[in-house]
This record gives sequence, C-alpha cells and structure tokens, in this order.
Amino acid sequence: MQTKLHKITIVGVGLIGGSFAKGIKEAGLCELMMGYGKNKDNLQMGVALGVIDSFSTSMEEAVTDSDLILLGVPLGVMQSVLEEMKPFLKPNAIITDVGSAKMSVIEAVDAAFGHIPAQFVAGHPIAGKEKSGVTAATADLFVEHRVILTPTEETDSEALQTVENLWKALGAIVTSMKPDYHDEVLAATSHLPHLLAFSLVDMLNEHHELGNVFQYTAGGFRDFTRIASSDAVMWRDISVSNSKAIAKWLKNYQQALSELIVKVENQDSEALFKVFEEARLARDTHIVNK
Repeated sequence: MQTKLHKITIVGVGLIGGSFAKGIKEAGLCELMMGYGKNKDNLQMGVALGVIDSFSTSMEEAVTDSDLILLGVPLGVMQSVLEEMKPFLKPNAIITDVGSAKMSVIEAVDAAFGHIPAQFVAGHPIAGKEKSGVTAATADLFVEHRVILTPTEETDSEALQTVENLWKALGAIVTSMKPDYHDEVLAATSHLPHLLAFSLVDMLNEHHELGNVFQYTAGGFRDFTRIASSDAVMWRDISVSNSKAIAKWLKNYQQALSELIVKVENQDSEALFKVFEEARLARDTHIVNK
C-alpha cells in the first residue's frame, strides 16, 4: 500500500523532475511538493502550472524536513548539490535521482557523504522528450515507460520500496539492475543513438559541399535526428560520466559502419539486403510490436 509523504523536494524542476512532481501531486501522494533551483522564474512557472506547490532558492529551506528528495540536476553538478544539501537532511530522508549514468551518481554520493547512505536509491526513468524545461512537464510522461532502479548493497529495502511505489503510481514499469550493467545497456541503446543524431546534424550543418541542406530534409531525416534537439548540457554530462561504455559502443558502431561501407562500395546487393532485412525483423519484433 502506498504511503502518503508529507514533503517531497524536487531539486531541478525540469522535464523529468517536473513530470514526477506533477504526477505525484495529482495522485495525492504528497502533502507538499517543494521545488528548488537557482532560476526563480522557472520555479514560479512551476507553481503556476501546478507542477509544484511551493519553491525556494535556499537549499536549507527546500530540503529541511523533506521525506524524499529527487535530484533532477545535470550529472556534472551532482556531487556539489549533494554536498550543499547534506547538512540540512533529516536522518531518514530518502534521496533518489533520475540520472542517465548510474555509476557516476553513486560515486558522487560516496564522495559527498563519505559512504553510500542506506536511504539513497539510484534510479533512471527511460522516458523523455526532445524538449526540456518545466513547461514540457506532464503527469503522464512515465505511463508504460520503464524506470530502472539500481540499488547498492547499502540500500535500505523500505527506502527502495517507497521509491518503487512512487514510480508505479505514475504508471511506470519498474525494474532493477546493477548500476554498471545499467550504464553498459544505456550506452548502447540510448547514449549511442543520441550521439549519432547530434553528430550527423553537426556534420551536415552548413556543409561546404551542400550549403543549407536541411531545407531539403523529409520525414526520415527528421525522425532520425529528432533527439538532436535534446538538452546539450545534459548530453555533455552523460557523455563524460559514461565515457568508457559510450566510447566502446561508438567503436562497435564504427566497425559496423566500416563493414557497411564495403558492402555499399562493392554494390553487394545480397549482403545489403541481409543487413536491412535482419534489422527490420529485429526492430519489428522487439520494438514496434511491444
């Protein structure tokens, strides 16, 4: 049974943190939804849109007496944010996050606290949009989307259950895995596609041979590169925080591209058809029909 919390604090009221806040508020699972950040206009917009109940630009005021703190900040500032809030946390406060690279977050927690607190529950919702910010937040963002929790050996079972229950209340499909395996899987399935989209758009932008080629793009190009409209700061931090796994899968893709180039140059229609047909069947089986 879900327990109603008195106060939840969202540190970083953007798309993900804001959607979590709005969904929990609408589900009636929190008496006070507090937002924290440096941008007062963004926080005021969050209140106006019904995403949060109140806000503060003071970390002390924001997290004092909070039952749960959700960190929706860039990976690059995770440790400094944790250090800032540390003096004001009540002993049993649950801390969770939505970062896309889990080992770097766990390392930041360890560095900030000198250990991994039992009340820390690392998490990552596999949901989002190419648009960011509190104005893009929706209560149904996580419905039928997977949320991966990556508890450590230190994680308290009750804290883990509380976080899991909150995500389930938002309609999410909650699963657990080891944090290092999470980073490997997400490097291949999420981080790699984003970097490819960014790289392709950057390569073609005002290309010396083509000029403004984007005026001629159709649906296929737009579909493939939609995620290149994602937040640059977030993806910079993900690329740095999960660099080893991302570099590994970039190299794997580089090898696959090299093999594809040979097939195209050789006009090897049979080999090309095999690649395309196997890829089509794999996607239709595992993604389209899910």
